[in-house]
Amino acid sequence: MNSVFDLEQLAGLLRDFYEISLIRITVFDENLTELISYPARVAPYCTVIRGTMKGLEACMRCDRRACAAAAQKRRTHVYRCHAGLTEAVTPLYVGDVLAGYLLFGHVFTYDSHDEGWETISRLTEGLHVNERMLKEAIENAVPISEHYVRSAAHILHAVASYLIMERMATLQEDLLTVRLDAYISAHFTEKLNAATLAQALGIGKTQLYELSHKLYSQGTAARVRELRMEKTKDLLTREKHLPLAEVAAQCGYQDYNYFFTVFSREVGCTPTTWRNQKH
Repeated sequence: MNSVFDLEQLAGLLRDFYEISLIRITVFDENLTELISYPARVAPYCTVIRGTMKGLEACMRCDRRACAAAAQKRRTHVYRCHAGLTEAVTPLYVGDVLAGYLLFGHVFTYDSHDEGWETISRLTEGLHVNERMLKEAIENAVPISEHYVRSAAHILHAVASYLIMERMATLQEDLLTVRLDAYISAHFTEKLNAATLAQALGIGKTQLYELSHKLYSQGTAARVRELRMEKTKDLLTREKHLPLAEVAAQCGYQDYNYFFTVFSREVGCTPTTWRNQKH
């Protein structure tokens, strides 16, 4: 698993959401493994539907489709599930990496129990559910308006943002080091600083500093400078007629004088001397 969740903090957050909305809420990791829910038990009609193998499989397929849709849109996705109940799912992104999903569900959004039973019984036909038990569960369901669900979905999105902001969901360090190295390697000729890198990875500057020293045994600025010098040497060797100002620009230095100073300090000779030595 690439994501790490603080389940103790999450438990309190999910409980607060339920106290406000009276809608069950669940956290999945990026592999759609259920991590924690509040309350723990699903609604009675869902218990009946999931009580058969076909019903359980249909629920799992539905969850996968909904989470995929939310991840693709990168925002809250409100939908009717395979059994006709209303649900919402919000993807949890740490930076640009999908860490998991926040889902609320099993909401009965019909104007009457008869209307709900007609739709749900039709949609669950073929799942081998106990019709008597399902109908009894539907008759005891508390109807919730679609307007209420939309409002709850807005709160769900806010909860997801808060969850990430408070670092209740984080990424394993090994994955972050891979992302850090890939990002620097792809952007080292651009204007890079600690704030840009930290924002791109969705982490703080202190964590960025720790990752950089773990990975490179030096700071990110030193690593960027190192890559630029390697590219400079390569260009000076291969492109013997390329003007030095153009070499500097291609390696991320718009100020030629600064480029000249950095190269001379880091390499021990001027760019011209290096080029002449290699030809």
